[in-house]
Amino acid sequence: MKIIDGNHLANKLRENLKKDIKDNDLCPGLAIIYVGNNPASEVYIRNKLKTCVELGIEGNLYHFEENAQQEEIIAKIKNLNEDKKVHGIIIQSPVPKKYDEDLLNSYILKEKDVDGFGIYNVGSLTANKEEMLAATPAGVIKMLESENIKISGKHVVMVGRSKIVGRPLAMMFLNRDATVTIAHSKTENLKDITKLADILVVAIGKPLFIKKGFIKKGAVVIDVGINRLSDKIVGDVDFLDVKKKTSFITPVPGGVGPMTITMLLANVVDSAKKAKERGK
Repeated sequence: MKIIDGNHLANKLRENLKKDIKDNDLCPGLAIIYVGNNPASEVYIRNKLKTCVELGIEGNLYHFEENAQQEEIIAKIKNLNEDKKVHGIIIQSPVPKKYDEDLLNSYILKEKDVDGFGIYNVGSLTANKEEMLAATPAGVIKMLESENIKISGKHVVMVGRSKIVGRPLAMMFLNRDATVTIAHSKTENLKDITKLADILVVAIGKPLFIKKGFIKKGAVVIDVGINRLSDKIVGDVDFLDVKKKTSFITPVPGGVGPMTITMLLANVVDSAKKAKERGK
């Protein structure tokens, strides 16, 4: 059993990003649009802005109160689309239910859609023409690649079907020639399905849900879940119960989490490089 250290890999990738920014004389810019007041979102935003500073990326926050009109937010997106100093725009998820998050994302220019949630980038992924990839799924693939874990021909079971993780990640695995099964909250006999997985990825938001009886010996287990349980953070996988049965496993915290912000900012840097190449 080997633990895939997300902190170590993320730090290595961030050093490469800093070098990339310096070597290419870039001034990447990220705009974060935040609507309403959500304490969890504010923690994520602080972490993104802090990492921007560390890497040399100009990060700016645009906060709209929950009484803001959707048209105001769209107007800001259009303004940021025209701003040549901005290379990435994200809508901090979730937004209050009165707003249409998909509609808001649709107004972001495809080359500035660094979350990869816009319809163009989703469509490109589906067509196996990967361009801007969603950060968490891209982080999972990068972690597997860093350990030279074979994907082609393997049976991947994806537990979770969210637009943020499960669906795009399943498509990325398909694009890499894996055989993919998507399971979710309505799946019957879930344990029978997960036990078939060579690579099991879990993103369901249920703390310590996956036990050793859910996996086959030697499986690779990737835990995307982040749950607060009493005074600690745990994943969707019961790490202590499962780890001895795995060949590779990610911990929580310190696994997929650190990779998400890193891959997001890698998209910003890539967007800035392409903008410079276009002379914009």
